[in-house]
Amino acid sequence: MTFRFVRFLCWQLLLMLACALPQAAHAAAEGTVEITRAYIEAAEEGYRLNAAYSFDLNHGVEDALQYGVAVNFTTEIAFTRPRWYWFDEKAVTAKRTHKLWYNVLTRQYHVQIVGSVQQTFESLDDALFFIRRPTRWVVAPRGALKVGEVYNVTLSMGMDRDFLPKPIQVNAFNNRDWTLSSQKRTFQYRAE
Repeated sequence: MTFRFVRFLCWQLLLMLACALPQAAHAAAEGTVEITRAYIEAAEEGYRLNAAYSFDLNHGVEDALQYGVAVNFTTEIAFTRPRWYWFDEKAVTAKRTHKLWYNVLTRQYHVQIVGSVQQTFESLDDALFFIRRPTRWVVAPRGALKVGEVYNVTLSMGMDRDFLPKPIQVNAFNNRDWTLSSQKRTFQYRAE
């Protein structure tokens, strides 16, 4: 009788654990940006980053967008070269920000690459697609990297809370809804 009861309890615990795992994985996935593609291409004008990201906005951020709050997504990249005698040499660091906002009067979403072009979109999905699949960005001019050398490339992308209005910024640092970022992804690139 006791063995059956213990076995019954074990099965109940396993069943509860199996039901809780997908929810825990979903909760861990919220608020993260996944870097699905990242590599460097050599071109005439320099070295380009070809990247793609996967993320979704939660309802709190979408509501803020509907009320006219602009949201900024910043991509940071760094090329470092290992040295045995000192710290790693930082060859190139670059940063690029996409600003997303909604115009209530025209009912359109706008995405601007800060310091560059701006595009208009009819839906939030189209605007987010532009941010998730950015154009190839020249991260370093020709000659900035030594040909034949191997560099460690570190890439990260996420929502930049520093650009939010101050009242929302204070709330954003204490609220998980406003935390949307990737883990740093590191890969190697041999300069061409």
